[in-house]
Amino acid sequence: MEPRTFAPLDRILGEIDKAIRVLAAPARAARVAPPVAAAGPDLDEAERRQSCRLMRVNHAGEVAAQALYQGQALSAGDPGVAAAMRRAAAEEADHLAWCESRLRELGGHTSILNPLWYLGSFALGALAGALGDRASLGFIGETERQVESHLHDHLQRLPAADLASRAILEQMKHDETGHAATSAALGGSDLPLSVRAAMRLSSRLMTRTSYWI
Repeated sequence: MEPRTFAPLDRILGEIDKAIRVLAAPARAARVAPPVAAAGPDLDEAERRQSCRLMRVNHAGEVAAQALYQGQALSAGDPGVAAAMRRAAAEEADHLAWCESRLRELGGHTSILNPLWYLGSFALGALAGALGDRASLGFIGETERQVESHLHDHLQRLPAADLASRAILEQMKHDETGHAATSAALGGSDLPLSVRAAMRLSSRLMTRTSYWI
């Protein structure tokens, strides 16, 4: 049976539906949140605020990841690469749900700029996909390496008592390492230094803004 093909309008409507699900619907995880070995002490108000801000940044990053993978899957030339992008997006959906749930537990809120992060990341993903599968996979690999570094930094900055958030970030870091390895195995190329620097700059803008709003 041949795979079903969709008209351009159908594909556009499908992407709009995905964006609404990420930005407006409660996130749902296929995997349960990483378990906490033991209950830690209660967070004081300063610790709670710090955890809220860090988890809001991570939630915004997962919103961007959803858009990035969907944009790349849309423009990928190889069906196998497109399928790999969608599998990674499904795993990132777990991260999105875990961060969202933890934010609610902490009494925090998601970034009001999430629609902007989604739109910009989707455009970047679609552009990377249009440049060819090797460049697109290289873009994913570099993104995941930067995210892994960012998560390492957050693990250092989280309050020691916030064991639940720490367990989530550690599992996310493990998953991102796997995504980077997959992109390399599929033939991702190394990006030019200037592109990597631009990616770090845009990531820094998103993380610093989402920390506050």
